[in-house]
Amino acid sequence: MNTIFLFIVAIPAIEIFLMIKIGQNIGAFNTILLIFITAVIGIYFAKIQGLSTLRSGVLSMYKNQLPLFEMISGASIAFAACLLIFPGFVTDTIGFFLLIPWTRKYFIRSFLKKKNVNSETKDYIEGEIVDKKNKEEGDV
Repeated sequence: MNTIFLFIVAIPAIEIFLMIKIGQNIGAFNTILLIFITAVIGIYFAKIQGLSTLRSGVLSMYKNQLPLFEMISGASIAFAACLLIFPGFVTDTIGFFLLIPWTRKYFIRSFLKKKNVNSETKDYIEGEIVDKKNKEEGDV
């Protein structure tokens, strides 16, 4: 819970600090305009990437494959769109990195590798042999 609280407090504080510093250099109106422009451009690219991911997911379902990567990619695109809607430069930077296909693939693959490290892959299926003949006679 302390980590979540730290993010809730730290991210807006960093965003406000950056907005003040950038506003001092380029002006308040230009800073506000830049925030709106990044939101509009980000939402546009999120729409394009979302449709591309949807098309790829339908294609993999057509091939009778599980579209796991496309589902995770779609969720990361939705998260990137939310980050781009929030005003700020740090959230916009993270959102744009999630919208770029090759950086998104890198983040997703590193996340999946981290999650799959603990699971063992087996080349066999565990099972038990039951002898029907002995079971019918009452011998166990």
